Amino acid sequence: MKQLYLLLLALLILLILPLPGRAQTSETTAAAPDTVQGWRRGGVGTLNLSQVSLTNWAPGGQSSVSVLAIGNAFAHHRRGDNTFDTSLDLLYGTLKSGKARMRKNDDKLEFNAKYGHQFTKVLYYAAQVNVKTQLTPTKAINRPDSLLSGFFSPAFILASIGIDYKPNDQLSVFLSPITGKFTVVANQGLADAGAFGVKAARRGPDGRPVAGTGQQFRKELGAYLNVKYRKPLWENVVFQTKLDLFSNYLHHPQNIDVNWENLISFKVNKFISSSIATTLVYDDDVLVPLDGNGDGVPDGRGRRIQFKETLGIGLTYKF
Repeated sequence: MKQLYLLLLALLILLILPLPGRAQTSETTAAAPDTVQGWRRGGVGTLNLSQVSLTNWAPGGQSSVSVLAIGNAFAHHRRGDNTFDTSLDLLYGTLKSGKARMRKNDDKLEFNAKYGHQFTKVLYYAAQVNVKTQLTPTKAINRPDSLLSGFFSPAFILASIGIDYKPNDQLSVFLSPITGKFTVVANQGLADAGAFGVKAARRGPDGRPVAGTGQQFRKELGAYLNVKYRKPLWENVVFQTKLDLFSNYLHHPQNIDVNWENLISFKVNKFISSSIATTLVYDDDVLVPLDGNGDGVPDGRGRRIQFKETLGIGLTYKF
């Protein structure tokens, strides 16, 4: 996994800093900063399907069906030197393997809003709000009555004020020295367990947790860096990356929270496309389940790098 991200980082550096003498084509030449007045709106919806059917198959295996729905929408407004951007990203996937019940295998809801005031050709004063959560509850595979997460359990909210560097429509580097990070765990049971970094329920005289005393809201103050980059690689192939870094001024500032998303999309024709997406997450305050003895049952919790990779091909509609 480290090698994969070193390769992605090297690719990003090569894309942002063109080699001397390399010819620029109309697709790879950096676009001028956006100066179009008024509204621009758009989005894309993708439905990825995967199916395996086995009948009297000697090597063995299980039939399976999976569906992954992805939706992205944006709105951009410019009036004079003032800009306002909003975006909404939705992702939801289900999987049925063999005779097992249908279960969720991916779920994401992210909303972002940014206001900017241009004061030089490439710099903006900016204020941004970002909200990340999920749509539906997630339960343990072996214990369907056990809740792992849900809508606004957790939700991660970032409110930032800073400077946005936008030399073109492909690159944005937003640096905020004043950022509030808020973690919400709306489900009291998860809050009592201390899930997602909130303070767990206090213990009574008998040593057991006291129900309803877990913290449902956690606030942090720190610095935040958000980098977004998008570049066509070849005809019908586009690379996108987004990096979020947050450092808590008041609690172990050296332990930086990381969220790094990468996407390479391939357009086959007007309605068919494929994509490769990766997400790397590290949050020092979030403990993930660990399987110490390798029996498939979590027996502890600890700090770990979280990684997700998705490969899909399906139907796409752009509007």
